[in-house]
Amino acid sequence: MVARAIHRRSPRHNKPFVVINCSAYPATLLESELFGHEKGAFTGAIRQKIGRFEQAHGGTVFLDEIGEIAPSAQIKLLRVIQSHRFERLGGEKTLAVDVRIVAATNKDLLQEVKDGHFREDLYYRLNVIPINLPPLKERPNDVPLLARYFLSRFAKEQDKKIQGFTSEAMRLLLDYNWPGNVRELENSIEHATVLAKGGRIEASDLPAIVQTQTGHTLTDRLPTIEEQERNLLVETLEQCGWVKKEAAQHLGISRTALYDKLKRYQISKPTTH
Repeated sequence: MVARAIHRRSPRHNKPFVVINCSAYPATLLESELFGHEKGAFTGAIRQKIGRFEQAHGGTVFLDEIGEIAPSAQIKLLRVIQSHRFERLGGEKTLAVDVRIVAATNKDLLQEVKDGHFREDLYYRLNVIPINLPPLKERPNDVPLLARYFLSRFAKEQDKKIQGFTSEAMRLLLDYNWPGNVRELENSIEHATVLAKGGRIEASDLPAIVQTQTGHTLTDRLPTIEEQERNLLVETLEQCGWVKKEAAQHLGISRTALYDKLKRYQISKPTTH
């Protein structure tokens, strides 16, 4: 999401945004995906293939899980960054490309460099403007916002009219530890959208691991459900300028339910002097 936001707010926003998950391909196929190949370059290459860099010309390439790429691909990626040129596998023609590269990883790349698994020169070429995203469990207030975003997207894709989450489903989302971070939340909401039968996501629609809360570790000290819900209410109200109708819409609950929660948690708008 961050990579896409960077692209949309850049001068390249009207050009392609191309994503590749580097961990999804074996080393032998990743180079073909990135740089393309010519017909007959290897067994099974029955036709020419345009790689992701060519597809993204003028735009942005998002390399997810960059820490998983093999040394041979690291060398070619470094060359693209330095010279903006490459050849397709099995090809002799040098191609020029103009792309912005955004990369992400859940690994400590500097440690990977020290361990000899990642090229030092490539690391420093990529590490121009690092953006550190804390784990989702450290920013629980983002969970409802992301959950609603993913629900809106998947409901549209699946042509379903789903307006939000039941309070029980939202409590489960808030109380889960999200060891897989945003990607796990995204997959969980997609799962729930597929199973949903009514106009809201029910607790029973969520993956079993979320329902049973087995994402917790024994040493975690997480806020109680009540603490999380109260904090969520206050932050949402502040974001909405204490306009209760708008806050209720953001939370996916009725205004009556919102008023009940405000009364239960004794939440009121701070007075100004």
